[in-house]
Amino acid sequence: MRRGLVLFLLANLVILGVLVHSVFTLLTLLFEDCSADAIPAIDIPAPNSEQIAHLPQYIPRIIHQTWANESIPEKWQEAQKSCLKLHGDYEYKLWTNEKSREFIQKEYPWFLETYDNYPYAIMRADAIRYFILSFYGGVYLDLDDGCERRLDPLLSYHAWLRKTVPTGISNDAMGSVPKHPFFLRVIDNLQKYNRNWQIPYVTVMYNTGPLFLSVVWKEYLRSVTTEETRVRILMPDEYGDKPWRFFGVYKGNSWHRNDAKAIFWMGQHWMLVTFLGFALAGSLYTCGFLIYRRLHLRNTNYNARTSSSGFWPWNRNGYKRLVKHEV
Repeated sequence: MRRGLVLFLLANLVILGVLVHSVFTLLTLLFEDCSADAIPAIDIPAPNSEQIAHLPQYIPRIIHQTWANESIPEKWQEAQKSCLKLHGDYEYKLWTNEKSREFIQKEYPWFLETYDNYPYAIMRADAIRYFILSFYGGVYLDLDDGCERRLDPLLSYHAWLRKTVPTGISNDAMGSVPKHPFFLRVIDNLQKYNRNWQIPYVTVMYNTGPLFLSVVWKEYLRSVTTEETRVRILMPDEYGDKPWRFFGVYKGNSWHRNDAKAIFWMGQHWMLVTFLGFALAGSLYTCGFLIYRRLHLRNTNYNARTSSSGFWPWNRNGYKRLVKHEV
């Protein structure tokens, strides 16, 4: 019994260790506030401030956006025009499905098969933004992100991302110099994370979307040694509902399906979901132990009744078993 129990506990500890290791980065994201790499408000000059002209510029003046074709839906045209109006001296690149595939085929042919086989169009839209930022540099914006002020102050960093709620970072607005090591790592990990999780929202988010980007970013933090390799984080106050905000958000999220509602609810109640997850894991472990104990005791009792040299010296009627003698 003791040996079996020890083996049972060791097996469960190994399984638990493997599970924790596989989701360790996700668990650490729950407690990541991005404060170490946050862009403080004091470092962002006010709109039209004279200080902006004295800031260094590392990121090229390019704005990238993606859509299926050249016909932008009416609900996003105002957002697109707001960025074009404020940034007439920026180069503007609209990446259609055709242009995106041609770019991957020409510059990153090793990724073309993965790109073509993504089950959802949004995954190709996610992937292409990482490749174009790594190749050209510049600023990527989702079509539902309008510009409330010029983006010049954000060009003074080598790379930046936006923090999202409740945790992690988003991929709807990003900036980078060409060949930044973070985005090189991102595109290098796309094939590694390419799995079908059966739930569309999870597949998109963890294969190419913000959750994928957050995990790669969290792991990347360990390798940052210089300011040039650092990824700065734009906090909600600098892009939220404030007079000095950079972006105004329009209606979007056209790819979300019904399964997203449940995921959003889980994101809003992540502490409750985490507690329930551990409770469920504890319950399953307890049930497994009870089942093992019952089966082990049943086998032990069976062997004691049927074996002539059993461990127990007393039979079920209370009489001591005698050793047979030859007559």
